[in-house]
Amino acid sequence: MKAVHFGAGNIGRGFVGLLLHQGGYDLVFSDVAASLVDAINAADSYTVHEVGEGGTDTVVTGFHAINSAEHPEQVVAEIATAEIVTTAVGPTILKFVAPHIVQGLSQRDPGLPALQIMACENAINATDLLREQIRELAGEDWASLESRAVFANTAVDRIVPGQPEGAGVDVTVEPFFEWAIESPPFDGNLPDIPGAHFVDELGPYIERKLFTVNTGHATTAYFGAQAGIDTIAGALAEPSIADHVAAVLEETSSLLVAKHGLDPDAQADYRAKILQRFRNTELPDTVWRVGRQPLRKISRHERFVGPAAEAAERGLSVDALVSAIGAALEFDDAEDAQSVELQQMIRQHDAASFTATTTGLDPQHPLFSKIETVVAARQAALAG
Repeated sequence: MKAVHFGAGNIGRGFVGLLLHQGGYDLVFSDVAASLVDAINAADSYTVHEVGEGGTDTVVTGFHAINSAEHPEQVVAEIATAEIVTTAVGPTILKFVAPHIVQGLSQRDPGLPALQIMACENAINATDLLREQIRELAGEDWASLESRAVFANTAVDRIVPGQPEGAGVDVTVEPFFEWAIESPPFDGNLPDIPGAHFVDELGPYIERKLFTVNTGHATTAYFGAQAGIDTIAGALAEPSIADHVAAVLEETSSLLVAKHGLDPDAQADYRAKILQRFRNTELPDTVWRVGRQPLRKISRHERFVGPAAEAAERGLSVDALVSAIGAALEFDDAEDAQSVELQQMIRQHDAASFTATTTGLDPQHPLFSKIETVVAARQAALAG
């Protein structure tokens, strides 16, 4: 059995690739970073190091990597004969993955089982996005290619920080992970992925993860950066920041309980587990890594505005979420392109236009004026 995975970075090797390896799949990593591809191909194995309570080391073998920028035909040939294709590249990069999959499906023997495609991204229904891009590229050929693939949305969760110097292709991760996959698209022919769990309805799992783990992580990063603290664990050790994060997650939990009917006690336990994970001092995780791409993180359907908008529509409290957005507006990292752009935009636009452009909210939305207020406060602070 063979799996092609787009994105040979830390998440690809330390999470998705690891579980596929444990399922017995030979791994083909596809990436455009030449030095990373060369390093993977120079190694016979790599080790995934789990750090923290209960952590173990796992050796991964049976893999190779292809530079998809230099050898796209090799990636296409691997897709044509694979059982699984997965991604961990970021939602905005899926459009560059889609052409390879279209060509792979075109070359695939129609007699083979359908290719099982899963986009493992921090986004809601990312596989649906990838499927639509593939369908558009295929055009008139889609009618004949559609039966050669199945597309399943997933929700993935594992903290994989920036790696220590000299780690090579080894990966350091936390012990906890969750990979939820919607089961209906497979029509009973589920892939063998140890540790993954298949669910009939994925929506609650995606939003529980995105609005708890990702919202909490980013909140910690932005308040930590604001306080001049470098690490996620160090930020949560500061009581005032811990209080901010807890308040944000109480608001997102209220939405999740109201929207999906989650058990409030179970959600409280989940929330506590998330905070415990963030406090893992053995993870070399920084507020700068977690906080990067702030413009994406404050966009309409992402981890702040997404839950805050729905909560505001329901008349639920959003004060802590809005405060976290205010902290995000202060995130200033010269090495992150979106951070630089954010700081330029907040200086060049008035509060209303900045709010509309970055959040995608209509000015009549009940959340709009609240965000506009924190934008104006940030602008006043910069002007003063």
